[in-house]
Amino acid sequence: MQLCELEDLINHHSKGFVVNDQALFVVRKNDKVFAYKNHCPHLGIQLNWQEDSFLTYEKELIQCSTHGALFNIHNGLCVAGPCSGQSLEAIPVTIDQGKVLITLA
Repeated sequence: MQLCELEDLINHHSKGFVVNDQALFVVRKNDKVFAYKNHCPHLGIQLNWQEDSFLTYEKELIQCSTHGALFNIHNGLCVAGPCSGQSLEAIPVTIDQGKVLITLA
């Protein structure tokens, strides 16, 4: 399923989407795009407090706005916070001819 065009995603930023009533977000790091369900493993709440705001100030980690949990962008693993050792649920992403494609279960 096509999510968006790669050029629609700003490098080193995140963007939220709702697809089939499912909240998710993507992070673009150079030519790679990572997608996750917008669902913190700690309390099951959405991660962002503002639209498209999923990253730390330095744009190096994903951050839960409620409890400050920090997640690795490349694999969704919580590296600090109340859900340390747990992971965000990844969504498979491919980029084909400038289009960002996802596979939802």
